[in-house]
Amino acid sequence: MLRPSLLLLILVMALDGVAADRVTGESFATRSEVFAQHGMVATSQPLATQIGLDILKRGGNAIDAAIAANAALGLMEPTGNGMGGDLFAIVWDAKSGKLHGYNGSGRSPQSLSLQWFKDNGYTKVPPYGPLPVTTPGAVDGWFALHDRFGKLPMKAVLAPAIGYARDGFPLSELIAWYWNLSVPRLGKFPGFNEQFTINGRAPAKGEIWKNPNLANTLETIAKGGRDAFYKGAIAHTIADYIKAQGGFLSFADLAAHKGEWVEPVSTNYRG
Repeated sequence: MLRPSLLLLILVMALDGVAADRVTGESFATRSEVFAQHGMVATSQPLATQIGLDILKRGGNAIDAAIAANAALGLMEPTGNGMGGDLFAIVWDAKSGKLHGYNGSGRSPQSLSLQWFKDNGYTKVPPYGPLPVTTPGAVDGWFALHDRFGKLPMKAVLAPAIGYARDGFPLSELIAWYWNLSVPRLGKFPGFNEQFTINGRAPAKGEIWKNPNLANTLETIAKGGRDAFYKGAIAHTIADYIKAQGGFLSFADLAAHKGEWVEPVSTNYRG
C-alpha cells in the first residue's frame, strides 16, 4: 500500500501534468491562437461579440460591428459601458493607407470650475455622484465614425442592442458580480434602483435582464440621429436630472458637444 505522503506526491505530479500546455510545452496552460479569414470581433461579453460577428456577416464593416457591439455592451455590461461615457477610436483605413484617430471625450460643464471645488472644500473630484459627470461623447462618436466609415444604416447597426434590451438576455457571471457591488454605492441616487435593480437587488448570474427604457432611447437615436441625443428630449432629461442632484451638466453643454478627429501618435515598425 502507498504511504500517504507518496500518494500526495503522485497526485501533485498528476495535477502539474494537467496544468501544463501539452502543445507548447510551457509549464502553464495557454490559449490557442485564433484565426479568421473575413473578420474578427473581441469584446468582454460573448453576446456582444456575437452581435459584432452578425453585423459583419450581414455585410457591415469593422466600424459597423464596433458600434453595434459597443451599444450592446451598454446593456450587457453597464458596470463599465454606456452611452453616458466617452469614446476613443483608432481606425486603419486600408483604402487610403491612413491611420485615423478620434477623440470622443466629453468636456467638463461650462459652469463648473476648479475654483468651485476649492471654494467648497474639495481636494479631488469625487468618484460618484453628479460632480464628476462630463458631457457624454459616445453617441457623437458613433455617428462621427459611422458617417466617415460606416456601411450599414444606423438603424440596422443598433437593432441588435434594441432587440436584446426588449427581449432580455442571460446575465454573465463576472458582470453580475460587479453589478452587485454597484448597488450599495449607487442605489442612493434617485432612479438607480428603479432602472438597474430587480426589487432593490442586482440581477443574478444567468437571470434574464431587460431594459426597455434603454431600447426606447436607442430607437430614438436610430431614428433621429445624434441630435436626438444632444439637442432633443433626451438632452433635457439628462440636464434636468443632473441639476436636481446638484450637478452642473446643462442642456447647453450637451447641445454644444462635438468630438474631434486627431492625428494619432505613431511610428513605423518593421515596415
